[in-house]
Amino acid sequence: MAQILAPSVQWQLRTKQTSMSASSITPKMWSSLLLKQSSKVAVKSSAKFRVLALKSDGSTINRMEELLNLDVTPYTDKIIAEYIWIGGSGIDLRSKSRTISKPVEHPSELPKWNYDGSSTGQAPGEDSEVILYPQAIFKDPFRGGNNILVICDAYTPAGEPIPTNKRHRAAEIFSNKKVVDEIPWYGIEQEYTLLQTNVKWPLGWPVGAYPGPQGPYYCGVGADKSFGRDISDAHYKACLYAGINISGTNGEVMPGQWEYQVGPSVGIEAGDHIWCSRYILERITEQAGVVLTLDPKPIEGDWNGAGCHTNYSTKSMREEGGFDVIKKAILNLSLRHNEHISAYGEGNERRLTGKHETASINTFSWGVANRGCSIRVGRDTEKQGKGYLEDRRPASNMDPYVVTSLLAETTLLWEPTLEAEALAAQKLSLKV
Repeated sequence: MAQILAPSVQWQLRTKQTSMSASSITPKMWSSLLLKQSSKVAVKSSAKFRVLALKSDGSTINRMEELLNLDVTPYTDKIIAEYIWIGGSGIDLRSKSRTISKPVEHPSELPKWNYDGSSTGQAPGEDSEVILYPQAIFKDPFRGGNNILVICDAYTPAGEPIPTNKRHRAAEIFSNKKVVDEIPWYGIEQEYTLLQTNVKWPLGWPVGAYPGPQGPYYCGVGADKSFGRDISDAHYKACLYAGINISGTNGEVMPGQWEYQVGPSVGIEAGDHIWCSRYILERITEQAGVVLTLDPKPIEGDWNGAGCHTNYSTKSMREEGGFDVIKKAILNLSLRHNEHISAYGEGNERRLTGKHETASINTFSWGVANRGCSIRVGRDTEKQGKGYLEDRRPASNMDPYVVTSLLAETTLLWEPTLEAEALAAQKLSLKV
């Protein structure tokens, strides 16, 4: 459950004659001291203004919380825009705030901005300016009102996308007419693990030890089976408030691990929504004093890893005869297995072992209702002859811009040779 922020300044009460602890002063004595405004009492802080913090019976009235919840809308048209971008590791999120003169409805209304790329591992110190281009807007669930979260991508001053800007290439693929005409849908299942702050051990686990084996935790209920539900629920509501297309959430197989689903989303929107949802989750865990990890195998041994299964369909897959289109897509995916694996997240080899509901990283496979395959096709899709496929290979730390655009590129734009296609079809027992 999120913790109320405590004041960072330690207030001290000093008198010329005696000193006593704040806890030894009764409420009546506090009232007397405050009313008299005696010269014997001085409240000191590093700030240039004076704040009187009332203490009574061990509790604190936290004035900071009132300011954090302050609604400035009746007093000004100005809003706060939180510019969010991806840092040098390709997975870390960064953000900073600026004041905008009035509410906006579209990213084009927002100014470009810059940041120090040498401090994020994205530019040299002698030429450190990186330019942020606003690309997507979401409502800010933390500040409320007309304030916004802004998903940005990053460019050099000359207008070239920097290496960690994967959105730029994804936008090019999604703007291709062949892709646009197929209206690609994505449903992304983001798994994550919550860790205790000081020991970096999963939430709910005994420190230095292990809980009972997996089995009762998946979608479990109870204090001995569910750890971090308040964080999951807070994140769910915050995403709905922000306008993220979140469609559900559940406790996962490993205790302290959770999942939420975003979609169906069309094209580049899928990546924007996942990145913003990750940012909101980071902020919530920050407030709760819990560490978020997207590591694909946070605990070695007989424990499930964390993935980001990506459900995908095109217009042709969703129409009559779509199952044949799905099988053709699977054939293409099999021929580019290595390219996809190399782009599906760091450390994924520790997760894709052929155990714990995963396929081997070295072997491509597909099956109906088989969660141990690279690509799973649902029973309903087989029965109806149309629908979607699920790519179970992406790791929890994958870049959604990369994964979604690569799926579209491989299945809609890339064409294998006839020889390779025939061999792959025979190997996978596909008739297309």
